[in-house]
Amino acid sequence: MTRTIAQQAQLALLLEVATTPKPGNVDRRHDHEDLRFEHFLAGAAGANDGLRALADPDGPPIGVAFERAVEGMSDQSGGNTQFGGLLLLAPLVRAGALGEVTSERARRIAEGTGVEDAVGFYRAFEHVDVAVADPPEDMDALDVRHGSDAVPAVRERGLSLYDVLERSTDHDEIAREWTGSFERTFDAAAAIEERDGPVTDRAGDVFLDMLAADPDTFVAINHGAEVAEDVRERAAAARDGHIDADDLADELVEEGINPGTTADLLAGGLFVALYRGVDV
Repeated sequence: MTRTIAQQAQLALLLEVATTPKPGNVDRRHDHEDLRFEHFLAGAAGANDGLRALADPDGPPIGVAFERAVEGMSDQSGGNTQFGGLLLLAPLVRAGALGEVTSERARRIAEGTGVEDAVGFYRAFEHVDVAVADPPEDMDALDVRHGSDAVPAVRERGLSLYDVLERSTDHDEIAREWTGSFERTFDAAAAIEERDGPVTDRAGDVFLDMLAADPDTFVAINHGAEVAEDVRERAAAARDGHIDADDLADELVEEGINPGTTADLLAGGLFVALYRGVDV
């Protein structure tokens, strides 16, 4: 059976949340107090219409389709489950719709976004609460927390979605992927492809490698840079076998620490790996 591009993207979201241990994140064995495994399953199901729009080469601008995916994702009681993952997937899925998922094509799609893509992005914040860093003082009018209220400023300045995300690269890893070459996403895909065994086991190892390599920006936004570095060091210890990864997962959940950006990168890597033929 051949899956559609949208089905591959939806499966990537499901495989990401099913991967365990994934220290600090919701997975099939770990829930946070108000955010549970079932919410992520419902979020992935709800995102279907938006993913199908992204997978249509003649579909709406990817920012508009992204907002549709977020709206559907939000139709569950847990709140934000996959906002960052859907944002990362958007240019990758459209690249697949156009016939080739490569970093070069995804970068061209990101660079080719326009004002309507940025408008869709801002409107997506109307559907869920998303933890973001404070903007620079001269960019208050463009604070994404304003949601649709920021749209006049976006239109007045003629900003594309690429332009908006380019202003967030100092504190947001998804923005760095979008405005770079999706390097970590494609590295994750290659690492998943190179390993053997069940995909969720491979993905768990890759998640730990990524978390050990760089401080998670979602942790930094919510808990500060020192905590993010501490989590990175603890992940490196788990990767190297000095502590147990399952124990670390329990500890981070207990501490309320959620390395969500690393999970988003894993979802993107899973999509690319599935597109390239990793069998499930």
